[in-house]
Amino acid sequence: MMSFKYKLKTYYLKKIKKMSDSDILIEHLRKIGTKVGNNCFIFSDKVETTEPYLVSIGNNVTISYNVSFNTHDDSVEAYYKKDTLTVGKIAIGDNCFIGVGSILLPGITLADNCIVGAGSVVTKSFEKGSVIAGVPAKRICSVEELYEKNKDYIIDTTGKGFQERREYILSHPEMMKSV
Repeated sequence: MMSFKYKLKTYYLKKIKKMSDSDILIEHLRKIGTKVGNNCFIFSDKVETTEPYLVSIGNNVTISYNVSFNTHDDSVEAYYKKDTLTVGKIAIGDNCFIGVGSILLPGITLADNCIVGAGSVVTKSFEKGSVIAGVPAKRICSVEELYEKNKDYIIDTTGKGFQERREYILSHPEMMKSV
């Protein structure tokens, strides 16, 4: 349950300072010790972990909805019968995109320009320019190969509001991928 103080602060940040939900979340993450670069968009409140100081996010990163960052693993406690953890850093390079519902586990690094497909479970690190997906996530191609595969379907909506974007997309059905 959200406290009155939290609701008041959120209202102030949204209405008075004109901050987006993403900007409010990023400000909070920085305050608790997460390193977050510039020009990032974070739409998942599951990025917050019990060890925020183990997470670093580069510049120009987009983290979609329901993405989980897990910096520790309690499973060893089950057989050790002590208060034990396996911990690891999570490092996201510049210009990365993390798809909806992905899970990032302890000890991984995504180098610059990586794309993580929706619903992926990232259990290991990946090199620059990798497009990864799956459970567990595997490299499926490079960013360049993904662009070539989809270049006929790329629509530039820069600067368009919701209605203008809608009209533009619907007026170009040839640009939509079909299943």
